[in-house]
Amino acid sequence: MFKYIYGPVGSWRLGSSLGIDLLSMEEKVCSFDCVYCQVGKTGVFSCKREVFVQTEDIIKEIEQLPDVKIDYYTFSGRGEPTLAKNIKEVAQWIKDKKNGRCALLTNSSTITDKSLTDDLLNLDLISFKIDAATQETFEKINKPCCNIKLNNIIKGITEFRKIYTGLFTIQVMVIKENIQEIEKIASICRDLDPDIVYLNTPLRDSPVKPLTEKEFSEVIVTFKDIPYSSVFEAERKQVQPISRADTIKRRGKKI
Repeated sequence: MFKYIYGPVGSWRLGSSLGIDLLSMEEKVCSFDCVYCQVGKTGVFSCKREVFVQTEDIIKEIEQLPDVKIDYYTFSGRGEPTLAKNIKEVAQWIKDKKNGRCALLTNSSTITDKSLTDDLLNLDLISFKIDAATQETFEKINKPCCNIKLNNIIKGITEFRKIYTGLFTIQVMVIKENIQEIEKIASICRDLDPDIVYLNTPLRDSPVKPLTEKEFSEVIVTFKDIPYSSVFEAERKQVQPISRADTIKRRGKKI
């Protein structure tokens, strides 16, 4: 029924979240191929911003949405949403016509692209991914293309933080492969001064096993002086998706 939107889902971060997949390709299009990705391997590596789905086609689907409660219209899906050049156009329509709040879940790779900055300033919430403190671990876990450097990402986020007035958040996926750097990751987060850090581990189907709740409790201690939300502690809204199959395809299946 719907090709570009999915959910809504009961998100532990965003409440009732309607996913908007601005890429909507058969293969995942991304600048990373994260070892834990819960929607599968990257089929097309790209760092180039372009229009994948016409703005009017996305708008048409949102207009057909049944009358359901939406807390956030969330740019996410099968790939890196900031690769879509029309993210600003879609977000502005949602704000003007739906009076809706827009969120973005990003792997942070494009934040060094100056063409992106203005596109993101009008979003209500942005969640930047930081899974590593060193380039070695970054390449091991996130498997970036285009010679992306972690230090440049952190510098880009730092500069963006100075001008962004929405809810500025960091998401950290904690797995055994980066737990040895968790204190350094916490230090990076501390320096970025986020409104909140979302601490996560793969609780949906993933090639990588999640941490146990006991292991995760030890991670949380490292973030005790930073506002955080833990995937094990957060409450989720009960929400009925418009298409369960499309939601699983773009979000992954809960274990």
